Amino acid sequence: MKEKNGLSMNGYIAVLVILIIALCALFSVPSNPAWLLLLGIDVACLLGLFMVQPNQGRVLMLFGSYVGTVKSSGLRWTVPFFIRKNISLRLRNFESSRIKVNDAHGNPIEIATVVVWSVKDTYDATFEVDDYVMFVNIQSEAALRNMSSRYPYDQQEGHETALRSDPEVVSQALKFEIQDRLNKAGVKIHEARISHLAYAPEIASAMLQRQQASAIIAARQKIVDGAVGMVDMALTQLSQRDIVELDEERKAAMVSNLLVVLCSERNTQPVVNAGSIY
Repeated sequence: MKEKNGLSMNGYIAVLVILIIALCALFSVPSNPAWLLLLGIDVACLLGLFMVQPNQGRVLMLFGSYVGTVKSSGLRWTVPFFIRKNISLRLRNFESSRIKVNDAHGNPIEIATVVVWSVKDTYDATFEVDDYVMFVNIQSEAALRNMSSRYPYDQQEGHETALRSDPEVVSQALKFEIQDRLNKAGVKIHEARISHLAYAPEIASAMLQRQQASAIIAARQKIVDGAVGMVDMALTQLSQRDIVELDEERKAAMVSNLLVVLCSERNTQPVVNAGSIY
């Protein structure tokens, strides 16, 4: 069974009908048995009035059986014998606690998420799970644990998807993971994002040194690539413009000097030769 529209009508029309019945009862002969019948019907009809706020629903039940859900906002009227349970259809936020898990490389990390959700099927939310709010909280944290174990914290290979470097991909994967677990509870996930991500304290210092070393290596590699290109350009232009003829030994010395100048972390101090180069 799935959600269906509950039996209800406009409450203002119902109030008008109740007033008409009350007037009929007042103008009836007190000794007439119909007077008591009309009065009893009028009081019973009053019990069928209820309010529905925007983005909320009322689940109707009769002797333990599901009758339907009323989502039309405003003053409504239904059969007085129906039990009416209020359920919110508004957006809600859930922020998980920081949990410690192992990423795809086995490194312990701390991670937390923020989930935006709402009820889409009132029947499933009411009758398929005992407490749908608690169900959302527990299943969201379980999905976060499962998802985070499939990705590394940081990229080790250039093509690898990681928690820190690919937040959009990870958010979509987390959203699908949570949604798959909460379909049975009639809940729709609108957004799921990582709100906290860090290495566990016991390895944070070592991983920071590793990141610094990786950054230094990447920077050095870029500097060397640029220096080699500049040296090649210098030798090519000297040869094409016939500025100076250099033998292999002089070319090697020039390459060595240029690489030292371009790759050094400090400003170099040149030595000027005032005599002949031979």
